[in-house]
Amino acid sequence: MTRIGVTGHVMLADGTAELVYARLTEELRPYAGPELHGITCLADGADQLFARAVLACGGSYEAVIPSLDYRQRAVREHNLRDFDELLRGATSVSYMPFPCSGREAYLAASLEMLRRCERLFAIWDGHPSADVGDTADVVRAAHERQLPVTVLWPSGARRQ
Repeated sequence: MTRIGVTGHVMLADGTAELVYARLTEELRPYAGPELHGITCLADGADQLFARAVLACGGSYEAVIPSLDYRQRAVREHNLRDFDELLRGATSVSYMPFPCSGREAYLAASLEMLRRCERLFAIWDGHPSADVGDTADVVRAAHERQLPVTVLWPSGARRQ
């Protein structure tokens, strides 16, 4: 089984989600089929696009949720339906042992995702992290673990 994790930006500008999704499905195509397994924290943006692309390629995914209150505190109103749908579609869901969402919980969930995968896809514009646990921090942690990292930032992609 091929186990691929994902990290990436949450706030994508108009039109960027479509570009990222197309690139993800292209990159996942060589792994397509029931042996493809994704690991995601299901954040809005890159993580959810990845989960959908894994499904489109015939694979499955598991979710690592940062905290017990993540849905209530961190999922925005406009994204609740998509989050709930993707959470239900996960083969397994695990919660990090944090009662409250926050930077420490987000970083811990990302590190747990890295522990479970054998390769990382990073939906990343290449800029440094603005806060603890942002995409650049996760990419750096993957490199420290000697995990292969594929950076995906399609031409024309922008952050909000």
